Order: sequence, then structure tokens, then C-alpha cells
Amino acid sequence: MPESLTVDELAARIGLPSSTIRMYQTKGVLHAPRRQGRVAYYDASHVERLTLVQRLQQRGFSLPAIAELITAREKGESVAAVLGFSEAEGPDDWVRIKVRDIKHLIPTGDVQPRLLLRAMRLGLVRWKYGWPHTRRWALEAGGRLAGLRVPSDDVMDSFTRLRTATDAVAADFVRLFERQFWPELARKAGDENQLENVRALLVELTYTAETAVVGTLRESIRDAAEEFASRHGLLPSADFQPAWAEQPLPPIAENLMDPAGDLPSEQEIECFLARGDEDEPGR
Repeated sequence: MPESLTVDELAARIGLPSSTIRMYQTKGVLHAPRRQGRVAYYDASHVERLTLVQRLQQRGFSLPAIAELITAREKGESVAAVLGFSEAEGPDDWVRIKVRDIKHLIPTGDVQPRLLLRAMRLGLVRWKYGWPHTRRWALEAGGRLAGLRVPSDDVMDSFTRLRTATDAVAADFVRLFERQFWPELARKAGDENQLENVRALLVELTYTAETAVVGTLRESIRDAAEEFASRHGLLPSADFQPAWAEQPLPPIAENLMDPAGDLPSEQEIECFLARGDEDEPGR
């Protein structure tokens, strides 16, 4: 039988005045008790909620911020969405996949339930309201890879390795947030804008991380393209001038025609730093 506590018993259990518990109900951070006649009875869910509220307050969150978090979670929203990382913004939209979309995503046209189930286990696809859904970016990328006739299992193998790498990158940035920003936020425990401050910092850190990751990936692809071209004898030389060498190259392949050059010495770098921007070479 579920535990039943009066407000005074709950107050003694949690270590709060009864008036504070009633105030929490008014502020929207504690759900209503079960009533029997004139007596209100609380249960384990109220103990759990009050413990959470106390923990969040110790970390500097105000009651309005806690209420916002709790209300959003009760509506099924993720913490990421509450903090400003929208799950419906451009390429991150969840879109319904129709049968013809699935056939288009599988080069062989052999639609098998196991492929869809594997995509769901990897988080690429969600099953909602009787239909499979995926992010818009995943649908677009999957279509491009299918157009190149890349087998579906190979695509998901690559995604598995990619997700492992991006999880590690995300963990690095979270550690950066905890080390550089969280101590200061925790010291401002009485700040009414605590949730807004956390949201703003996390959003800024996320966009910075996205910029750094995309830029680093493009550099890696440039280097990989150059290595591939060199390995297969595709680079221009005195004896070999392919037709594409006369055409402008997209930035992603710039290394093929514009090698990085040698590293400068420490002395050259010191001269550059001492010179400043007044005397730029070649200007």
C-alpha cells in the first residue's frame, strides 16, 4: 500500500516547515496531495520531488527556474529543449518517414524490418504515433549516401563510429563547462536568473562546439582527400595533368593544389609576434 503522510509528517521527513511545503505547492514546484475529506495525504512521489527541489536550490536554481524545469519535464520535454537546444529547428526537425522514403534510403530496394529496427536502436529513427520519424539532416544525408549506392549496413556502421566520436567531443565540452563556468554559477546561488544564465552559457558553448567540430572535420576531410589522391596517383605532376586540375577546386579539396608548406621556426614566429601587423609580407 502506498505510503501516506500528512503535511506535518512530510515536513518532519524532509526537514522543512509545513508552511514551506504549502508555498512550494503555490509556486508550482510540488504537485497536489491526495485529499480524503479535509486531510491532505502525501506519498513517496512528494518526498522525491521535495528532495529534487532542495538539491536544485543548493545548486543555485531559483524556485521559478525549478518550476519551469519541472513543468517542462511533466510535458515530456527534454532538459536540452528546456535549456534552449530546440529539437525542432531546421535540420533537427523530426519528420515522418513514408514507405517510399525508406525504399529511397535503401540502395538495393530490399526493405527489411531489421534495418529499421537497427536505425531505431542507434537513435537515427524514432517510432511515434505508428510511424517512423527521423531528423531532417539524417534523411538528407541518408538520401545522398543511398544515391552513391552505399549499403545501408555500412552507413549505420559509420554512424555508430561517428556517434562514439561525437559523444566524446560533447563530453569534453561538458567538462569544459563544469570546470570554467559552473563554479561561478554555483557561487551565485541567490541569482533569480540562474536558469537563464545556465541556458545562455550552454547555448553559446554548443554553437562554439559546433563551429569547432565542423571546421575540424573539414580539415580532416581535406587531409584525407589529399592522402587518397596521393595514394591513387591522382595528384598533378610534370607527367600527369588531369582535366580537373584546370578547374577551380571547392574549398574542401584545396589541399590538393595548395599544400600547407613547411612549419616556421620558433625564431620566425617570435619575429612575427614582435613585428605586429604594421609590416605584412606581400602587402
